[in-house]
Amino acid sequence: MQILFSTEIQAACPRLCVATLEATVRNTAYDEALWQQIRAEEDELKSRFTPDSLKSRSGIAATRAVYRALGKDPSRYRPSNEALVRRFLQGKTLYQISTLVDVNNLASIKWAYSIGGFDRDKIEGDTLTLGVGRAGDPYEGIGRGPINIESLPVYRDAKGGIGTPTSDNERTKIGLDTTHVYFTINGYDGDEVATRGCAEELRQLLIRYCDSDGGELKLWHAIPTD
Repeated sequence: MQILFSTEIQAACPRLCVATLEATVRNTAYDEALWQQIRAEEDELKSRFTPDSLKSRSGIAATRAVYRALGKDPSRYRPSNEALVRRFLQGKTLYQISTLVDVNNLASIKWAYSIGGFDRDKIEGDTLTLGVGRAGDPYEGIGRGPINIESLPVYRDAKGGIGTPTSDNERTKIGLDTTHVYFTINGYDGDEVATRGCAEELRQLLIRYCDSDGGELKLWHAIPTD
């Protein structure tokens, strides 16, 4: 799998660094040890942030800035890395979906990065292009129905859009039968060290909770640094 970047994304976020992780896994409905780790991370973040101060986290601030640069209101179409943490800061329960999705969410709330998680076997082709949503683009968000992705950053495979920071697409979502995953860790803040760190932690979580082989990790830049 390779990642390409549109000229619109390059212009809006020239420092963008994306880590990708492809791995074989085993999914389960629930893992209590994982949820103990998630609850501990929730408590840590509650002690450090409020719904307002949360926006200052580097990964969240940078994602919101890209939304604004592309003409999208980040408070109306909240990026998932912000929405997840805001949820428990407001006293609500973090969603429990499946172990693979819960692992994804743990890495996202800890590192403040938007992470796209896909069933690799449902992706059409061997190339993903990160571009910008257009008016009228069909897109069914997971558990949300049709959503307007105009002016959102969007990953497209050979068939169409599969992932935005606000919501991934039903077509390529991870299920209990998923055995082959592909993650995109989106460092809109351009911090290559932290982006890689998030991906490495995600890899270790997959090994610990999802019987993973550890997979293959790669880094991609919107504008090459060489």
